Amino acid sequence: MKIYTKTGDQGTTSLSFGDRVSKDDPRVEAYGTVDELTAVLAYLRDSMDPVKTFLDDYRDDLKTILNTLMSVEALLATGEDGRLKISGVSDGDIRYLEERIDYITAQLRPVTRFTIPGGHPLVSLCHICRTVCRRAERAAVKAASHYPVAAGSLSYLNRLSDYLYQLGRKLSDEYDIPEEYWEPEYTAQ
Repeated sequence: MKIYTKTGDQGTTSLSFGDRVSKDDPRVEAYGTVDELTAVLAYLRDSMDPVKTFLDDYRDDLKTILNTLMSVEALLATGEDGRLKISGVSDGDIRYLEERIDYITAQLRPVTRFTIPGGHPLVSLCHICRTVCRRAERAAVKAASHYPVAAGSLSYLNRLSDYLYQLGRKLSDEYDIPEEYWEPEYTAQ
């Protein structure tokens, strides 16, 4: 099988199960952004040193998340004929993220100000993933305003960005990097 088909040369692509749509269709934007998210999450996971055992749980989390995101991507890429053929994001998938967020949060000091990303490459990667996740969520919401989108997909993306924020904070702790906080300057009025 050839990797190129030439069928998209005129600006169209096929959704799963064959519906042809323009490449600027909101569903294409949504599943393409989730695809980008899976790539940066894979990079985050691959950047975690396998010798550092304290990262094992987070590597496992990311593997689980990557698998679920493939389902989100597939759901966003289905036409009307494919909706019933692909299982959606379950309540258990969302609960898994919530439990992991709660577990991480319980180990962190409360935050009352905006944190500035950075301090360690893995922390910065968490924030890159978080912002791509937020963009994917916005794209999925836009697609949902025009086409049916599984509600679990939207909830999952929303929860995932929270997980990535807390993971960045936890990795700051693990690497003993003090968090930096935004110190806004206000002008006198």
